[in-house]
Amino acid sequence: SDYMGMLGTVINSLALQSNLKKLGVESRVMTAISINRVAEPYIKNKASNHLEKNRVVIFASGTGNPFFSTDTAASLRASEMGCSKILKATKVKGIYDSDPELNKNAKLIKNISYNEVINKNLKVMDLTAISLAKDTKIPIFITNIFNKNSLINVLNRKGSYSKIS
Repeated sequence: SDYMGMLGTVINSLALQSNLKKLGVESRVMTAISINRVAEPYIKNKASNHLEKNRVVIFASGTGNPFFSTDTAASLRASEMGCSKILKATKVKGIYDSDPELNKNAKLIKNISYNEVINKNLKVMDLTAISLAKDTKIPIFITNIFNKNSLINVLNRKGSYSKIS
């Protein structure tokens, strides 16, 4: 099932790449598992070269290892590539003081520390991902992928989101 999940991320990455191409944005899909006919293998130096050429690099298939989540892979790749932030687009607007699906009065937490997330064992991302982001000082932004322009809004510090730092 881990490898099926990894393949699912490759399919999603190829769909994203296709949509970026329609917008005239040059991109590359790089994977941690070998699928040479549809994507490049992840090699840090090649990824850096693509970024230097202003290409979007889409990292697929997690770390290529079972038992590691895509959240951990995102923190790992962000750390390796020297990224300034991690954006996690999910089905909720951010981190809440209680489950917003169970509590209509749940309040969005705009800013929270890595330690609070870890100590409260919040299930926003797995703890390995949070710890790695903390160690490399990369802030994590959580937003709702289903809200129009949610990722652009986060980058512009507008709209609903939570920041872990």
